[in-house]
Amino acid sequence: MMRSPINIAIAGCGKVAHLHAKAVMQVNHACLKAAWSRSKDSVLKFASQYQIAAYQDIEDMVKTHNIDLVIVCTPHPFHREVCVAAATAGAHVLVEKPLAATLEDCDLMIHACKQNQVKLGVISQRRWYEPVRRVKAAIDTGKIGTPVLGTINMLGWRDKDYYDADEWRGTWALEGGGVLVNQAPHQLDILLWFMGDIDELVGIWDNLNHPYIEVDDTALAIIRFKNGAIGNIIVSNSQKPGIYGKVHVHGMNGASAGVQTDGGAMFIAGKTGIAEPPENDLWSIPGEEHLVDTWKQEDAAFFSSIDPTVYFMKCQIEDFRDAILEHREPQVDGHAGRKTVELFTAIYRSTRDKGWIKFPLQPETNRNDMDGRKSS
Repeated sequence: MMRSPINIAIAGCGKVAHLHAKAVMQVNHACLKAAWSRSKDSVLKFASQYQIAAYQDIEDMVKTHNIDLVIVCTPHPFHREVCVAAATAGAHVLVEKPLAATLEDCDLMIHACKQNQVKLGVISQRRWYEPVRRVKAAIDTGKIGTPVLGTINMLGWRDKDYYDADEWRGTWALEGGGVLVNQAPHQLDILLWFMGDIDELVGIWDNLNHPYIEVDDTALAIIRFKNGAIGNIIVSNSQKPGIYGKVHVHGMNGASAGVQTDGGAMFIAGKTGIAEPPENDLWSIPGEEHLVDTWKQEDAAFFSSIDPTVYFMKCQIEDFRDAILEHREPQVDGHAGRKTVELFTAIYRSTRDKGWIKFPLQPETNRNDMDGRKSS
């Protein structure tokens, strides 16, 4: 068994990296040892704040400090480079969402981790929200019968100041996409966790009211899951000031369960807190309807007692720590992360090709349009 505590490093020193650093410092049997960035000034400032070592070479960092786990916090199109370097050096890798901007990058990352016998995971900390876990438990125990309809409604807002805050935001080359790639992956992952694999979908994306960015601010899709269920997705950054993110599941027996993962103005790492606690906003399971008000009170009280921007990161890092020490897969592994990328890639391709997209998807290496995002 690997030694305990495990040594952790953070790669990329932007806003979300600070949440991970704070979370790691609250994880038992783990020690934050180092940070890496392309920018010397950025990594020196970050490392000084957390009193850790600063590096601009990933292999050197991993070898020098016996790093067991590298948490990747760079912009999405750079996840592959950092992940492959960390895995090749012998470290396990936990990547901020999404796993990557393209399927090609996902597959290269998964292959590198498999080849070097290290674990790969992707951040989806909302899976640890209690209202989310209640829905999953209700599905798994058959309380709604077979899931037959799953929906996402995520209506948020991002203003010009948000896109101007970092040079990578709002561009195909540096962000890899818009609402589908950056804001929606949490809800996309939860829907797939609830409903299972997709058979086919038809979708469309557009930019409705953000003319100063290149990428999508709104997207819709109709889904047929492999189990025969159907689904619907509406995600948008075009509703001021930001309203909610909801994932609902309806069962064959007529009962439904749902969660509002985000409410009020949508969370922005490094700029805002979480406006409202998550809650079970839909629950029609016979005999349990009366529990919803109690759950809402309990969940709100718990949220007010913690820093939710850090606590649930800590929960997922603890799971990854245990996966390393127990020689098992993390709850959200690289294959789960790829499925989210596959889902938003299918919406981009469906818009380009004007039709249904069958799953599974393979990388497109014969064209230069970022999996359907932009013209060749």
